[in-house]
Amino acid sequence: MNKAIFYHAGCPVCVSAEQQVLEALDKNRFEIELVHLGEDPSKISAAEQAGVLSVPALLLDGQVFHINFGASLAAVKGEE
Repeated sequence: MNKAIFYHAGCPVCVSAEQQVLEALDKNRFEIELVHLGEDPSKISAAEQAGVLSVPALLLDGQVFHINFGASLAAVKGEE
């Protein structure tokens, strides 16, 4: 089974994207993990290493898809 990780920070753009994108993914093909970076900042490093630059973002089999611009990872980390 392929892995899909949806990174977000809980903002309205992220929540909307989460609902739309996750409903569209075939749960028979993808193991889906939701990562709320605002609630679990320990996952920010893994997101950066995967190539996530902003949230919401979807990581499918190692490839990052930036869905819409809600917040940069720098903003999520409190650097902006």
